[in-house]
This record gives sequence, C-alpha cells and structure tokens, in this order.
Amino acid sequence: MRTNLYTGDRIFPTLAAVIIFVLLMAPCLSPEVQARSAREIDVSVDVVLDRFKNEVPGAKEFLENAKGVLIIPNAIRIGFVFGGEYGEGSLLIDGKTVDYYSLASGSFGFQIGAQSKNLVIIFMDENALTSFRDSLGWRAGVDGSIAVIDLGAGGSVDTKNMQAPIVGFVFGLKGLMANLSLEGSKFTKISR
Repeated sequence: MRTNLYTGDRIFPTLAAVIIFVLLMAPCLSPEVQARSAREIDVSVDVVLDRFKNEVPGAKEFLENAKGVLIIPNAIRIGFVFGGEYGEGSLLIDGKTVDYYSLASGSFGFQIGAQSKNLVIIFMDENALTSFRDSLGWRAGVDGSIAVIDLGAGGSVDTKNMQAPIVGFVFGLKGLMANLSLEGSKFTKISR
C-alpha cells in the first residue's frame, strides 16, 4: 500500500512531528546559541544558590557538609514526542567556581511542552566528586547515582538520602519539584 504525504495517513504525522521537534530543539542543541559567558553563568548560579539557601529547608546543612556543589540554573527541557534538555552551570568547591559544566539529555515518549528548572547537585563524598571531575562526560545513572530529594509532608526535606554520595535538588518557580529523575543526564566540562 502506497502512503501519500498529502492525505495525512501514516507518514505525514510522523514527518510533522520530526519537523516540529527539529524546530523546537535547534536552539537547545546548538552550543553556539546557548553558550553564555562565565560572568553570566556566575550571576545565575549565585541567584540559584541564594534561593536554594532561603527556600529549601535543610539546605544550609547539606552545603556545610558538601565536598562540591554543581549548580545548573535555568535548564530548559523541550519536548514533542522527542525531548531534550540543556543547561550550563558551574561547580563550586569551598564556595568558589572551579569548573563550568553543561547538562544535556534526550528522551522519547509521550511528552509535549517546555519547562525551565534549576538543579543543585551536592557531592557529599570526595570520591564521587573526584570521579565526576575526572570524567570526560559523566552520565547520571551510569557513572554514578544522584539521590533526588523530594519535599516531604509539612514542607520538610527528606533527609534519609543525606548519606548518599551525590544528592540532587530540582526546583522551579514554585519550589522543589517532585518525582523527577536525572537518570541519563550527561554532564560535560566546558571552557569559559
């Protein structure tokens, strides 16, 4: 059976989805378009860090025990069947920026829309931090696991994961986001 693109039976919806995906994802996938200066990243990281300290219960305790903190402000996720995510941020050790990183991930499945979120990833273990820094492209769930902290009942942070080597917080405009995973996200050192 011959399929005609203009009748809209089988190929047209697939072709339309691919075209829309490419148009939506082009800005996220092009490093030249997304590349920000070190100063722009530093300013955004400072804003997210202040917000994290002020809005997330127990944040100061996590930060005091951290060996390093990776902050990716305003990571953008866009999806229409295929999805992608991109963001840039910095790794802080003892409160000072030591490296800049990008976050990239892709997905396939039922999804539509766009979302911006802030990531705060805290390395509680020196070995986990060293492994992260030494890798050429560290992938969550493959090279190490990130225990994503949810906001529990009564607005408190679930501290049972505080002993995990790597702890992650994901929050948007209205505070911590629930039921999120960073599995498959790739973090790559970038120069600024």
